[in-house]
Amino acid sequence: MADFATLHEIVAAARGNLSDGAWDYLTGGTETETSLLRNRLGLDSIAFRPRVLNDVSAIDLSGTIAGHSTRLPVSLAPMGSLELLHPDGSMAVARAAESFGTVSYLSSVTHPGMEETAEGTGHPKVYQLYVRGGRDTVADVARRAISAGYTAFCLTVDVALYSRRERDLIKRYVPTARRSAAGEGMEYQAKLDWDLVKWFKDSFDIPLQIKGVATAEDAALCVEHGVDTVYVSNHGGRQLDHGRATIDVLPEVVEAVAGRAEIVVDGGFMRGTDIVKAIARGADSVAIGKVQGFGLAADGMAGIVRVLELLEDEMRIAMGLMGLTRLDRLDETFLHEAPPVREPSVLSAFPFLTLRSPEY
Repeated sequence: MADFATLHEIVAAARGNLSDGAWDYLTGGTETETSLLRNRLGLDSIAFRPRVLNDVSAIDLSGTIAGHSTRLPVSLAPMGSLELLHPDGSMAVARAAESFGTVSYLSSVTHPGMEETAEGTGHPKVYQLYVRGGRDTVADVARRAISAGYTAFCLTVDVALYSRRERDLIKRYVPTARRSAAGEGMEYQAKLDWDLVKWFKDSFDIPLQIKGVATAEDAALCVEHGVDTVYVSNHGGRQLDHGRATIDVLPEVVEAVAGRAEIVVDGGFMRGTDIVKAIARGADSVAIGKVQGFGLAADGMAGIVRVLELLEDEMRIAMGLMGLTRLDRLDETFLHEAPPVREPSVLSAFPFLTLRSPEY
């Protein structure tokens, strides 16, 4: 295992291990990448309002995700084509989550698949589905997930049409997930509606998450339909271009949900301070995607565990310096709007990528 002292070193190692195509697949967004950039801009436009002279000698960063206690309120988001980043693919992700003490998601368009990943690990896992068939197909997948012991079932609903990811198109690069998404059965994703959500809740005894919520209106409909987790996401800026930053969407979703469902958010969260901002804005937990991918590409399972350890350290320092010992004491009073200090980019959270230690 490499001795990574910072997330910068993990990102640099990932870049060195990946082909140009795999790197662009991991870091890119759709069309002009405006949604992707807004994710970082939104986070970078929030400053902290710290309090002092509080005893912060013991800080508790634990959380609850999908009904399970976790070391941090940070899960490993569903990602397709993980095998492009490391040969162990989804198994490395699941084992990292188990080793660290958190929840991982398994995408339906990555490898290894549902049963193999479940058999190889024993921690809480959420299965995420891209719908590629009618209700019989969804029912079969749901029954398999329940039988395999998955903690919850996640429907991704912001992919009614597959986006134009122009980094990939220009280079004629077709990742595994794209071949699956553009192939047989894609029309079923375009037909998804709230009737399917009601049918699923009426038919299966497994908590349901809806991923891709970006408005208060849809968050309210999730609650009306008995959805257990409202997952705020713009697909990492990879679907609808010119969308809002997910950190900016959070307040209206939190107000609409009003404590009646769990709230998860992803979208550009790269640092421990990003996670603290999301919790202060009302999220119950944060799912990490790209930075998870950096860890996987850098050093497999060990790389992801190290990402989580570094995020934990960054969160602990931020909380202590803000005068807080528990995440449930965070709220909007600890945040303040502020102009960003650098232009947003997918890597603007890592301004020192060109620096190298003598040993690294």
